[in-house]
Amino acid sequence: MAPEDVRPTTEFNGRIEAIQRLNAVARVTAFLEERQFTEGTDVKKGDLLFRLERAPFAAEVAAKQAAVAQAQAQLDNANLTFERADKLQKSGSGSQSTLDNAVASQRTAQAQLQSAKAALQVAQINLDYTEIRTPIDGRIGRTAVTVGNVVSPSSGALVSVVSQDPMYVTFPVPTRKLIELQQAHAAEGGAEGGLRIRLRLPDGRLYGEVGQLDFIDPNVAANTDSITVRGKIANPLDANGQRELYNDEFVRVVLEAVKAQQVLAVPRAAVMTDQQGDFVYVVGADKIAQVRRVKLGQSTAGKARVIEGLSGGETIVVEGVQRVRPNTPVDPQPAMAQTATVE
Repeated sequence: MAPEDVRPTTEFNGRIEAIQRLNAVARVTAFLEERQFTEGTDVKKGDLLFRLERAPFAAEVAAKQAAVAQAQAQLDNANLTFERADKLQKSGSGSQSTLDNAVASQRTAQAQLQSAKAALQVAQINLDYTEIRTPIDGRIGRTAVTVGNVVSPSSGALVSVVSQDPMYVTFPVPTRKLIELQQAHAAEGGAEGGLRIRLRLPDGRLYGEVGQLDFIDPNVAANTDSITVRGKIANPLDANGQRELYNDEFVRVVLEAVKAQQVLAVPRAAVMTDQQGDFVYVVGADKIAQVRRVKLGQSTAGKARVIEGLSGGETIVVEGVQRVRPNTPVDPQPAMAQTATVE
């Protein structure tokens, strides 16, 4: 068998999650006048989704603008009164009480102007809320309301938008297994540096893109003794203009070693199993069959990859294994024995 690199893999159940998710809600109470999108299509950041009835809010803005103008006029008059009272006081023909009253009137007018401006700002904000826009790029879902209905902050989500590329994939990993992975890839910086993500889609296909781990939850789920791990993976458009990953989609997550390693490979028929685990019969120069305990890695129906227990060049029994007994002589023939090779 020719040498080949092997990347150990481990599989878990996972779920796709959009990196950004928006639930568009109404910030004011008003009639829904327009819907500006087609359900199930892509939208861009800043696109208008809904337009609510604007007239009442526009009228409120106009009223607050008039109140600001009135307060400004009152302040201008208070400033003139203060200037006259100040001049009279300095010339000796005015009283201190008149100047004090002018100062108080000026400050009151200033406060009233600030209050009027704040009320105008609130009215303008409410007017702006009559246009509901998306703050993210993504695909828009099904709307929960139709034109003509009254919506309010208590109406809940009017529609959802989820980002499309890239996507997160989250999956629980048993705490013990995660510790093993961290230790196995300590030289590469732990699991996040030593592993990459492949996905097996619901139809059994292996997804073409490769992802990277980007988050390991510091908390352990008490009910399952597992830790949530998250990765990020690209979700580009395919040749038909479609994407293969969907928000909340169930997938199989294949954690694959970034660095390939070479292992010994033997025919699967050569490996026996008892209560103590897996073993093979090794034939030495004395032609005596000896039991050798082995640890298997990723294997197939026809090939077993041995990560511990064998060395390259050793001869093992492949055919007639059931008839062999430990510490008994054998007569190895090419059809009945095979040398373990490195793959």
